Amino acid sequence: MIDSASWAQRLGGDTFLAQTCFRAHKVIRSNGSAFLSPLTWDDLNEIIATHRLEPPRMRLSRRGEAIPATAYSVLRTNRRGVSWYQPQPAEFHARLAEGASLVIDAVDQIHPPVRESAVGLERFFRTPVQVNAYASWTAEEGFGTHWDDHDVVVLQLEGSKRWKIYGPTRESPAWRDVEAPEVPTGDPIADTVLAPGDMLYLPRGWWHAVSADQGTASLHLTFGLATQTGAEFLSWLSDGLRGSTTIRADVPRFGSPEERTEYLAALRREVVAALEDPEALSLWERSLDTTHPGRPHPSLPHVASVPEQSGITVQLTTARARIDLSDDAVTFSGAGSAWTFTLPVAPALRLLAAGRPVTLTDLATESNLTLGQAAEVVSALVDGQAVAVVGGST
Repeated sequence: MIDSASWAQRLGGDTFLAQTCFRAHKVIRSNGSAFLSPLTWDDLNEIIATHRLEPPRMRLSRRGEAIPATAYSVLRTNRRGVSWYQPQPAEFHARLAEGASLVIDAVDQIHPPVRESAVGLERFFRTPVQVNAYASWTAEEGFGTHWDDHDVVVLQLEGSKRWKIYGPTRESPAWRDVEAPEVPTGDPIADTVLAPGDMLYLPRGWWHAVSADQGTASLHLTFGLATQTGAEFLSWLSDGLRGSTTIRADVPRFGSPEERTEYLAALRREVVAALEDPEALSLWERSLDTTHPGRPHPSLPHVASVPEQSGITVQLTTARARIDLSDDAVTFSGAGSAWTFTLPVAPALRLLAAGRPVTLTDLATESNLTLGQAAEVVSALVDGQAVAVVGGST
């Protein structure tokens, strides 16, 4: 697991956010330092063997083209008529040895160490993160020269990968856009090899091509960062304007030219007034943090409330919860809800907000609460899907 502080230290903290983020690529070398890999070859083998990961969730690609699942899998059907493709190791290995690359989308949803690393990165960038795993065995470029519609942080795990980086050909290209970026011509602006522990930050829209260096087995994780653009901000702004009669009123599609002109002027006044609020961006960012559902996690067997047991261990399920203090209360906001508690609960909430697993005893001690009071606070947050029981149940 890589926590938020570790990500910040490796990437460069506030300096990275102010000078590099969205602007330029950056290679961060491990310089041979030991690191605990969140995904090993053994982990990958177990994931493939025990999960039904059909295309496009798991796929093989060669020269930019997806390989049909029938080329490395067999169609299985159980007695109830449910069918799925099961990879056949011999054919699976053969396709990879021939030059195909393997990708598993959203591996953070099925492998806890990767999930925890994604949560740590989300705390640093304050945007949702999805992690894909990529493996290659040859110097062939499995996905060709391409660009992504989101920023990525790449962590090399095993072997080495060669990255040819060409830069962008269209400023801030998007998934929903009015035109596609042109394919780059000429030599790459950077040609670099990542070794185990090395990292690469690449802004969205930057063309790149990737292959296993020297044709050796190579495994890396790509942490994709959800993009927050002016389009997303304006969408949020328009939702907030629904309190206005002008915004809710029917568009005068059958009105006179004068009525249509006045309508546009009225809309303009509403939008300009909203944009003139100096706190508009901060309010939007707060909304992004507090309304995101996070990574919901059940708390079985505790379906009614969290019991008053000292060893019960709990953890926040949302990476970007907010804590606000007033003169006599503390408000905890996250996972789309908000809870108000008395001020003595604030230290316990701050301990939870750090994101690490903590026991009820830890929370009670931190806030000078009884074990029962700590359980009551946690029960409310579990009911709101902002916290989950992750251990200690008897």
